[in-house]
Amino acid sequence: MFNFIATSIDWLTIIEPQVFWDERGFFMETYNEKEFKNAWINVNFIQDNHSKSKAWVLRWLHFQTINTQSKLVRVISGSVYDVAVDLRKNSSTYWKWYWVVLSNENKKQFFIPKGFAHWFLTLEDDTEFVYKCDDFYNPVWDWGIKYDDPDLNIDWWKYFDINKLIISEKDKKQITLKDFWKNNLF
Repeated sequence: MFNFIATSIDWLTIIEPQVFWDERGFFMETYNEKEFKNAWINVNFIQDNHSKSKAWVLRWLHFQTINTQSKLVRVISGSVYDVAVDLRKNSSTYWKWYWVVLSNENKKQFFIPKGFAHWFLTLEDDTEFVYKCDDFYNPVWDWGIKYDDPDLNIDWWKYFDINKLIISEKDKKQITLKDFWKNNLF
């Protein structure tokens, strides 16, 4: 069983699985097609990804313009500050963002539909992040938005020391959201 929690952005959903604890540890379902479809999440997941990172690794605002992907993300070890940004031009929440802390402790999952950019910041060493996608990764159409884009005005800077962040060279070179839309890349 799952508790599907709507956020302030349409279709972006936090999912709390039922966790069964006993003296041996715990058991939980992480995905059940029937329950997800009953909760309107009707996607066909075809690819699973898994990353492991040290603390303060920032994997910033990635999305694909072709082979767009819905994602179901969760943490199996450690914790992350996870954010999704609405890039759907006709959406009432266009350019709005929403964040949630996902951790091994809280077992929450985050469903991010097509049309969103997604990023996460690891908060602990050896954080393992896994996610299901409903389309394949396509590096030709992989894009990202600049991590310090002023138009997004993401307030996480007040919570984290920018000097601690570990950011890939690729993510440091991303374009702004305005430049992305000005060039009609979606």
